[in-house]
Amino acid sequence: MEGQTPIKIDIEKIIRSKTKKKIPKFIFRLVEKIIHQQEINTFFENNIGIEGLDFVNAALNYLNVQIVIKGEENIPAEGEFIFASNHPLGGLDGLAMSSIIGKHFDGKIKFLVNNFLMHLTPLAPLFVPINVGGRIQDRNLNSNIKNIFESKQQFLIFPAGICSRKINGKIQDLTWKKTFISKAKESGRSIIPVYFEAQNSRFFYNLARIRKALGIKLNIEMMFLPHEMFKQKGKTFTVTFGKPISHEVFDDTKTQLQWAQYVRECVYKMKNF
Repeated sequence: MEGQTPIKIDIEKIIRSKTKKKIPKFIFRLVEKIIHQQEINTFFENNIGIEGLDFVNAALNYLNVQIVIKGEENIPAEGEFIFASNHPLGGLDGLAMSSIIGKHFDGKIKFLVNNFLMHLTPLAPLFVPINVGGRIQDRNLNSNIKNIFESKQQFLIFPAGICSRKINGKIQDLTWKKTFISKAKESGRSIIPVYFEAQNSRFFYNLARIRKALGIKLNIEMMFLPHEMFKQKGKTFTVTFGKPISHEVFDDTKTQLQWAQYVRECVYKMKNF
């Protein structure tokens, strides 16, 4: 759009603003290459003025990914819901899901992200930022989520919190957190389980395994997620929607954490639908 300045990702500037440690220049150059900073900034330049779902769809078109939808009849035409999905890719799955749900509900879709992603300002209208590991933003997060559940917005959540890893020889999520169960009970919303069929590269899972074996707590492999996303160019993914699960199902026969794992199991059972 004429007259507007495109946003520009500057990973060196972002990192330096968050730490006082001296970091060699070559480290930044390496990270810039890993996250495809130049390619991302070129895409921003070519899509000035586009935001929200329009930006999401432009990104999906750029990556030339195709989405096959199963169980679409399970998405009600009206009402507000919590869409709970496995998280195999750590980025592209969020874009695809927001596009699908957004088309059904006139763009009314929000989902939780690491506050670091708020630097992607064209996507900010879709995001509810959280400060991973922090306490200061907890009150703000609760307030933001409360506002969403009092609105007509659909809520997409990846209850594992981070993308899937290779566990016991299978690509699967870690234990699902219980927040979406408690919010379903509080808001009276039904949960729609979603299974997203996809996986990252063998390198990604091997790096995660090695990092864990070495006792390194920092999720180094997360830095490679943009690279993993660009590896998905031209691929086709299948997304399966299950039947809504009423909030009334989540009674006292199980803890909320146990109910979260129950929904997780429902999601993975849809793999062969």
